[in-house]
Amino acid sequence: MRIIGAVLESSGHSRPFDKTQPLRMTELDLAPPGPTELLVRMEAAGVCHSDLSVIDGSRPRTMPLLLGHEAAGTVEEIGADVDPVLLGQRVVMTFQPRCERCDACASEGRVPCSAGTAANGRGELLLGGSRIRQGNRAIRHHLGVSGFATHAVVDASSAVPVGFDVPPAVAAVLGCAVLTGGGAIINTVRPTPGDSVMIVGLGGVGMAALITAVAEGAGRVIAVDPHAPKLEIARGLGAHETYTPKQLSEKAIKARYVVECAGNTRAFTSAFAATEVGGTTVTVGLPAPTATVDITPLTLAAEARTIVGSYLGTSVPSRDIPRFVEMWRSGRLPVESLISSYIGLGDLNKAMDELASGVAIRQVVLFDHESQQSVHP
Repeated sequence: MRIIGAVLESSGHSRPFDKTQPLRMTELDLAPPGPTELLVRMEAAGVCHSDLSVIDGSRPRTMPLLLGHEAAGTVEEIGADVDPVLLGQRVVMTFQPRCERCDACASEGRVPCSAGTAANGRGELLLGGSRIRQGNRAIRHHLGVSGFATHAVVDASSAVPVGFDVPPAVAAVLGCAVLTGGGAIINTVRPTPGDSVMIVGLGGVGMAALITAVAEGAGRVIAVDPHAPKLEIARGLGAHETYTPKQLSEKAIKARYVVECAGNTRAFTSAFAATEVGGTTVTVGLPAPTATVDITPLTLAAEARTIVGSYLGTSVPSRDIPRFVEMWRSGRLPVESLISSYIGLGDLNKAMDELASGVAIRQVVLFDHESQQSVHP
């Protein structure tokens, strides 16, 4: 079938992206789904730093690439080996397909699927190869989703069904921001009422971690970000204390659990320094592969400190997305508050500028007016 999607031909583009136009809206051919795959009509897709990092070259990927990995839509066709119940369902797409056969898949989310990680690195689906073409050229998949398009073919393990009461924009944000940030809270931190939890970096992932820490009853939730408007939003969402990184350092604020969500070395260094004796630094952000930091091992031993990595929030999507949906339904998890604006597919280059500036939390592409009405009752 013919689709329209946002194709990236090369990385390392300079700003403003609204002028350099790294993403081009292009007509493409999409093959039918394979035996374990789904054809999904896209309804909403979030704009994430993991998309931006491919455009600016900090996270290299094979090109040309159809970008976008945080998305939701309706299943229109299923492969021969897929459960028929998925046909016609609204699904949340996640960027970590799971083979359910490797040792990593048996780790309850602690380690990402080996086969899925390898397929993502090649820009292919779990069954191998690409389903997207432009003439004679194969277009690579982004993290098994390629959500910046009118339709996508994904592995069934990359999709989790949700009810139609979950608006498309909310469903999309569940698939990356909430799974990653919120998952780090429920799966790694697991706060108790007496615990202090600090979130460093208040993008979509960081704000998701914040609202989840509040929902889970952490005794003291601290938010850190250099942008004052984000700190104001954090206070409105239940943060007990808010600081810029400079204020954090000057006041020597500490917390038992510090979750770093910014994906850069400065944020990680601040997070580690703000972790109290006996505490845990949880790193969620994805910096450039060449990024390094200096840590004195004596600090870990003498202060009984722990550093834990949490990829995709140490989540198993089929287990954790339904949990987040129920938290949203009950009113405990205001996922809508993470969405800073709604845009069209043609607005993506400008949206990347907004994201790079630090202004945006989560911008969401809506693919039709009906989806927009479901978000704004």
